Amino acid sequence: MKLLLSPASPYARKVWLAAAELGLQDRIEVANASASPVAGNPELSALNPLGKIPVLIREDGPALYDSRVIVDYLDGLTSRRLCPAEGEARWRVQTLHAAADGLLDAALLARYEEALRPEPLRWADWRRGQGEKIRRVLDLFEATDLKAGDDARICDIAAACALGYLDFRFAAEPWRDGRPRLAAFFEAFTRRPAWAQSDPARTS
Repeated sequence: MKLLLSPASPYARKVWLAAAELGLQDRIEVANASASPVAGNPELSALNPLGKIPVLIREDGPALYDSRVIVDYLDGLTSRRLCPAEGEARWRVQTLHAAADGLLDAALLARYEEALRPEPLRWADWRRGQGEKIRRVLDLFEATDLKAGDDARICDIAAACALGYLDFRFAAEPWRDGRPRLAAFFEAFTRRPAWAQSDPARTS
């Protein structure tokens, strides 16, 4: 299998971390593929019409995208499940996974507003709205029993990647303040061996 990614992408980091937790990293070749919201990439667009990473190229089927689809596919390749196969536990994990990805969506939109949009065209109220989404998800995670051990689920992986992205791009906005349980979860999760292994830049 071949995983197309960008080293700075938190969605790609989530996929690579999931692969590492599942023991699949040695079966996946990693290749950098730049992606921009304003510039197309013919290679990516041929595989994913949205032109977004990550994309997983398989030998036995069409390419897979987006990150949630890819991790669900990888989850079926081993006996170590990152998401329960059925029942209420599955929907709880999937809903928390969606919340983590939604936090990332809002953070990326805020990042684009600040880094890509010309300053005279920036919309302060819109940027503030993205920040409110981020804060609501952070508060949800503070009240949630996230797992940082060997029983970590895909929602925990996604949450850790989202928090790592906030540290990377929004260090001046301290998400740890008033959220001691979430801060403790993140500290514990980053001590897992797979966390360091999951850095896409390590393989570039």
